[in-house]
Formats: sequence, C-alpha cells, structure tokens
Amino acid sequence: MAVPGKVAAFRLPPLPTIGDIIKLYRLKAQKQLSQNFLLDLRLTDKIVRQAGELKNAHVCEVGPGPGGITRSILSAGVEQLLLIEKDPRFIPGLQMLSEAAPGKVRIVHGDILTYKMEKAFPKHLTKNWEDEPPDIHIIGNLPFSVSTPLIIKWLENVSKKDGPFIYGRTQMTLTFQKEVAERLTANPGSKQRSRLSIMSQHLCTVENCFVIPGQAFVPKPEVDVAVVHFTPLVQPKIEQPFELVEKVVRSVFQFRRKYCFRGIETLFPESGRLKRTEQLMMTANVDPTLRPFQLSMSHFRNLCNTYRKMCNEDPSLFVYNYREDLKQKKKTNSLKSTSQPEQTEEEEQL
Repeated sequence: MAVPGKVAAFRLPPLPTIGDIIKLYRLKAQKQLSQNFLLDLRLTDKIVRQAGELKNAHVCEVGPGPGGITRSILSAGVEQLLLIEKDPRFIPGLQMLSEAAPGKVRIVHGDILTYKMEKAFPKHLTKNWEDEPPDIHIIGNLPFSVSTPLIIKWLENVSKKDGPFIYGRTQMTLTFQKEVAERLTANPGSKQRSRLSIMSQHLCTVENCFVIPGQAFVPKPEVDVAVVHFTPLVQPKIEQPFELVEKVVRSVFQFRRKYCFRGIETLFPESGRLKRTEQLMMTANVDPTLRPFQLSMSHFRNLCNTYRKMCNEDPSLFVYNYREDLKQKKKTNSLKSTSQPEQTEEEEQL
C-alpha cells in the first residue's frame, strides 16, 4: 500500500529481456556503424547512476539501440525521455518501451550530429549559466565512429552556449573507447595528453567514471569502454572563441613528439614565421623546448590570448591555414616538375 502523500516510484511492467528483443526483431550489430550492444542491466544501471539524480529529470538518450540503457533511465523515475536513434531497425523495440511507459518517451528517428537540440526540451527548464545545472541530462552509449566528432561538436556548443546548452550547463554521461576517455581526462605530462584533453578540460569538469570490459558487449569490441561524465564550467579556463582555441591547440599537437615550437610555427605564414613564433612564445612565457603534452592549461591560455592580440593586429593571421598552404605548394611544385623536360641520366647524377 502506497504511503499517503508520496508518489509511488515508477516501475516498468514485465518486458522481454534485451536478448529477447534482439532475437524478436532479428537485430544484428552493424560493423560499419560500430554498434555494440550492452545487455547487462546491472551495467546499464551503473552508467545511469553516474548521471546523478534523475528523478523527474528530462533526459536525451543518444543511440539507444535495443534499449538497455533506456530501461535503466526509465527506472530512475525520469519525467521525460527523448530517444534519438539513427538506425530504423531499433524503432519497433523502442516503441514497445514507449508503450510500457505511457507519456514518458518520445522517439526521434534521426542523426544526433544534425538534430537541433535547441528545441529538445521545455523552455521552463532553462537556468542561468551561473546557476546550478538544469534538470536536463544527455546520456549515451556512443558508437566509436561518432563519439569524437560528436563531443567536439558539443564542446563547441558549450563554448557558444547553444544547442543542448541553451538551457544552461547541461550535464553529459557518455561512453568512449578507453583510450579516448584517457585522452579526455589526461593531465599535463601524460603521454595521453592531446587536443581532446585541452578542448574538453578548458570548458568542462571531465570525470572518467569507470571502465567496462569489452566482453560485456555484444559483439565484443577489440577495446574496453569507459564512461565519462561532463559538467560545463561556469567560467572557461581559456576565454577566447572556440575556433581560435581549437586552431592553436590543433597546431601545437600537430607534431606531438617534437618540441612545441615546431607546431606553434604552423600558425604563421612562411614569411616572418620564425620571428612571429619567437614573439608568440616569449610573450606567452612558454619554453619552446617543452613537448606538446607537457604544456599546462595556463600555457595554452597564454598562447591563445597572445595569438588573439596578434590576430587583432593582423587579421590575415587567423585565416591562414598551414595545411592548405602546404597543399598549394605541393600542387605548384608538381605542375613545375611536369612542365620541365625530363633530365638525362648524367643530369640526375650531377
């Protein structure tokens, strides 16, 4: 008998197991979509617990597949659950879950990379950026092929406070290959320190929650999987536009095994490259003989702030693209070599 004045906890009615759903709808993980199913509901419950308190929350699950994590989210007592699934084969099984939780589930057949998250949740849930995070969560067991481009896209959204972050500092709980998770959370000096480390940590608190062994998935991937939790920071550690930060960070890590000045110099055109590189590194107080993975967040902040000033003085700097420049030079050299007459054996020897 329910206690007076208390709302009974939501419970899903008896349902076929995830394994039965896979058999019933003849679902098979597609390698080209890097799909891996998680059938153990104890593990899906553990993933959902990393998101925090979900009672009466609004949740978006990315790529629910056969619905293992979906069941755990619904069992947590959410108010509304938005499912975004690209693969049409999973829709009937998800509709079965929707019918088991009347009024709680909305299914969208679409691609999360192009889905407009600005209209995903009710406007009344919006909170000021400085306030506590809104009662909105993004959860997903991401296919390996989409995880990195998707988190970069969402980090850009965090920087611009748009997309799912138009509602405030929306929290995310996502799965990645273990190696990618290690990059996301790597500290200065760690060999795993990379572009992803800087781009995520300057915008969010990033926590590597736990590792799921590969054998827990069907089919078993060749790598282990890690669950990572993101909470956007009130104040980013580098207060510059996302595009500028990404350009500087990408350049620094372009030659990750060399001294950092080698990557930094690719920010500048060949004419005056050395002089400008020296100016940037001296003003930013960065030792040119440090390796990229040894640079701290304050190093990157100084580099970005100084580069911004240099771009303000010479706007052509920001549009300069080292790789495009390199391609053009190769193309020009190739045309020159084809237009010249073939060398004799004697000329080649000389």
